[in-house]
Amino acid sequence: MTQYKLLDYTPSHTDIIRLRQGKVGAQFWSIYSNCQHQGKDATLSFMEQIDLMNRIIDKYPDVFQLVTTTEEIRQVFHAKRIASLFDFSIKMGVRYMTLTHNCNIPWADQHQVDQIDSILIKNNGLTDFGKIVIKEMNRLGMIVDLSHVSKQTIIDVLNVTQSPIIFSHSSAYSWCNDTRNVQDDILELVKNNQGIVMITFASYFVSCDAPERATMADVARHINHVRNIAGIDCVGLGADYDGTSLIPVGLEDVSKYPDLIEYLLEQGNWTSDDIIKLIGGNILRVLEKNEQIAREIQKTTKPQENLIPLNDIEKYNM
Repeated sequence: MTQYKLLDYTPSHTDIIRLRQGKVGAQFWSIYSNCQHQGKDATLSFMEQIDLMNRIIDKYPDVFQLVTTTEEIRQVFHAKRIASLFDFSIKMGVRYMTLTHNCNIPWADQHQVDQIDSILIKNNGLTDFGKIVIKEMNRLGMIVDLSHVSKQTIIDVLNVTQSPIIFSHSSAYSWCNDTRNVQDDILELVKNNQGIVMITFASYFVSCDAPERATMADVARHINHVRNIAGIDCVGLGADYDGTSLIPVGLEDVSKYPDLIEYLLEQGNWTSDDIIKLIGGNILRVLEKNEQIAREIQKTTKPQENLIPLNDIEKYNM
């Protein structure tokens, strides 16, 4: 890792030069574990990635700084460094957890169970243990991320959570009918929850019919749709750079964020205050609200120490 030079242009979507060109002030660093790790060495994979991310931050202290609170994000932003948040354990600097990826886990369903003719094993949303997990995340101040999960799982979470949720990288189902995207009735629930849908730039979820021809205008269409249904307070950006292979024309890498902002402003229905909410204000509000609710819960609630039922694990041959 010490030999990989992030200061130079890299073959990926991201490096320090382009982060600076894109005016990026904060970012989530994704800790991704392949489905094959489930029930085996997932914890080891998770710990290795935490270590790697910390080493990158330590190597470039004038560029990145690990943060865990909204106050720290603001401080780092004013210091002109890039605030870096992880997705997974609060004590390790992690502020949110995506419940599933493209595989079910013993207590929650992923989005592909909603596909026509799916033969995947189903939990029918959150299990009882899954609901305990959500309550403990609320107690910790760890944000629940609903990108990748099934519709019933989304509904179950929104019925259990006391805190605002996020969709960290999803788009509008009405403009691209993929189960990874958010349907209009769910957008209404997100509005009630005061959560946020962060629009992905992944072409496969932006332009279902012709992902290879997706453009910045298509992404803007998704942003505007979520804004129109859920409101300006419930939309953000979750590009998924380096988490996808195909990106729309005009948004090829992290340096292109200013071009998207300029495009939205030119439409005439976006104010400077709206843009501030879109590019960071809304997610900061959600982070801060999770912190506030966690402090209140911790006054009266001890940590959840329930074990997952054995039959939940056996169902998946784990």
